Amino acid sequence: MAQRTLIRPTGFIDSPFGHDGKVARLAGGLNWFAQVELIRGDGSRELRAVEGIEDRFDERMAAQWAALTAPRAPLQLGERRIPLDQPQVMGIVNVTPDSFSDGGQFADSAAAADAGADMAGAGAAIIDVGGESTRPGAATVWEGDEIARAVPVVRQLAAGGAAVSIDTRKADVMTAALEAGARLVNDVSAMTFDPRAAEAVAVSGVPVILMHHQGAPGSMQDDPRYGDVLIEVYEWLEERIAAAQAAGIARDHILIDPGFGFGKTVAHNLALMNGLALFHSLGCPLVVGASRKRTIGALSNEAPPGQRLGGSIAFALKAAEQGAQIVRVHDVPDTVQALKIWRGLRDQALTPRV
Repeated sequence: MAQRTLIRPTGFIDSPFGHDGKVARLAGGLNWFAQVELIRGDGSRELRAVEGIEDRFDERMAAQWAALTAPRAPLQLGERRIPLDQPQVMGIVNVTPDSFSDGGQFADSAAAADAGADMAGAGAAIIDVGGESTRPGAATVWEGDEIARAVPVVRQLAAGGAAVSIDTRKADVMTAALEAGARLVNDVSAMTFDPRAAEAVAVSGVPVILMHHQGAPGSMQDDPRYGDVLIEVYEWLEERIAAAQAAGIARDHILIDPGFGFGKTVAHNLALMNGLALFHSLGCPLVVGASRKRTIGALSNEAPPGQRLGGSIAFALKAAEQGAQIVRVHDVPDTVQALKIWRGLRDQALTPRV
């Protein structure tokens, strides 16, 4: 990142009224910020007011600023149109025997599909179906088994009118799930695991989530290391966006996820969450999946996954405060309720005073 300066929005305020020229809107959403942190290539950081900041920009910084402040287009998933000017909930349905939180929860595909339908009914805009656990220490699952687990659930949910995402790293699973009605691919490897994945997504024309990771699931938590985790994850995602575009995937079909818990320590995860707003300058909708993750247990007396609701909601609200467009969660009704309260607070703050 030599000689480059990154722009991280901060100094968030409740309302832009009365602050003309002193605040900027984040990604066309419900968040306004009055300050930015300029992160330089040598690691130094400087806090600056938004007022007059554009006069200091070089060409690359101007491009970042345009990406930071541009509205995000709605997500078109088949016939479903999902607005991204407010945070949306993605519900997790893991049809696996060994996922860290809900592995083995569903006796069969019908039970899993019913759970997904309940999530949609509770307010989840998207249901993310996965047939392979990528928890720390997980082994790779054969494509045939993964298809057998996930595709019947995808088919039933899509037939019921839900917007469905397929959580997979494998091209064959992507193709089978898309044929069954999935309209979004969520690849935790950012299309680095399967060399055919990028082509499968490009040919299908569906959007894709590119998630950062360090190492393979089996070993990613052994000893993850970064110089500056925020900058390194940013640059890695920047490279993956470019690779996706080179493969024929339109930029407006790319979403990004910083990969909370995938090859990161507790400190790394917290640094990413604190600096989350930086990633908006990549110009893609931001997905955050911190639900029930190990960091919550580490900060709460080793609470097991089923007892991490409070921490999951805290992270979801922190993500919403920094403009995340999608939060991926296990506990849909509780998260939807929390975000409704957050939205109510924002609506009140954004109601002009008379």
